[in-house]
Amino acid sequence: MARFKPRLAVRALILDQDRLLLVNAYPGARLGLWCAPGGGCEAGQSLPENLAREVHEETGLTITVGAPVLVNEFHDPDSGFHEVDLFFRCTLLAGTLATDWVDPEGVVTERRFFSRAELASGTIRFKPDSLPAAAWGDAGAVYDPLEVILK
Repeated sequence: MARFKPRLAVRALILDQDRLLLVNAYPGARLGLWCAPGGGCEAGQSLPENLAREVHEETGLTITVGAPVLVNEFHDPDSGFHEVDLFFRCTLLAGTLATDWVDPEGVVTERRFFSRAELASGTIRFKPDSLPAAAWGDAGAVYDPLEVILK
């Protein structure tokens, strides 16, 4: 099995009317898994610049990036894939979720705001497990250690 260097990614925690924005985690909404919008970092851009770019690509929304609130790690023991996600509290500046928005990379095909009650119901599959606590500020900065990625 190959071992890869960890991939660095940034994710946005965007609350609007006390609902959290999530996007499908895999192309074509495979697995029905939801995650915070964001993605891989490009060299030469700051973490906030990377995050603002990724959120706009995936959702069409414009944000301001605030404080980091969660560090989470995912890995796939079978492939050796390892990703470190840095989650930032963000504020929506402009835009609405348009049904005809197209992610240029073709990964995000669904985007939706979820209430805290919906996420607590157990009927919505999301990662990481600590997402609601980080989004709604139940804890200070959180480190969520290595978690096996869902396939």
